[in-house]
Amino acid sequence: MNKFILYPAIDMRNGKCVRLMQGDYEQETIYGDSPFDMAKQFADQGAEWIHMVDLDGAKDGKKINHEHVLRVAKELSAKVQIGGGIRSMEDVSYYLDAGVDRVILGSAAVSNPEFVREALQRYGGSRIAIGLDARDGFVATEGWLETSHIKAVDLAKRLVEEGAETFIFTDISKDGMLQGPNVEAIGELASITGKEVIASGGVSSIDDLVRLKADERNIAGAIIGKALYTNRFTLPEALGSVKSC
Repeated sequence: MNKFILYPAIDMRNGKCVRLMQGDYEQETIYGDSPFDMAKQFADQGAEWIHMVDLDGAKDGKKINHEHVLRVAKELSAKVQIGGGIRSMEDVSYYLDAGVDRVILGSAAVSNPEFVREALQRYGGSRIAIGLDARDGFVATEGWLETSHIKAVDLAKRLVEEGAETFIFTDISKDGMLQGPNVEAIGELASITGKEVIASGGVSSIDDLVRLKADERNIAGAIIGKALYTNRFTLPEALGSVKSC
């Protein structure tokens, strides 16, 4: 079985740590003024990885909160993955050459498949993750503002042929709702692709994490956001629980 990794999330907008509800930019809650301070707190609590998202970048199609990401990557021991606004090989290289461990390509997988293919060929599937954000099973793009006609599972199968090894799957209907993740859809993607699938969206309890880890289809990890920020549980509690189960 794969190692099950927890990824505490830092979503950045206007230089602050925020959470959106179902990706709605009008439903924003600010949880901190410093992404670095939040990342340091997670790293000090034992996080192996930190998941960062440039929400401004996702919406505008260019990197905006990148300086915060590089500072975390350079000054903290935790590994960093970043998504949002990465639309060119120049953007990919900017992050990976500066010490970020993994970049997440989402919208580009639909709008610019040639770019994604080139990124996978150049850096490999361990450093390029594919973010599959689904609304009713179909891939959403442009900061979730658009929904494509491509099924997430079909896109994943195509990308595996291009060298993809890591997928981050978000069911948008679950994101920020604290109603539990869509374990069935996440497990199905892991089973069909045979690759690492990280669950994103909806984790509300330790039980959700235990259920994801225990799933027979080998889910590789989970991104935790709102549950941490609203004190449903602490990161040390979560890390201890998945380690012991």
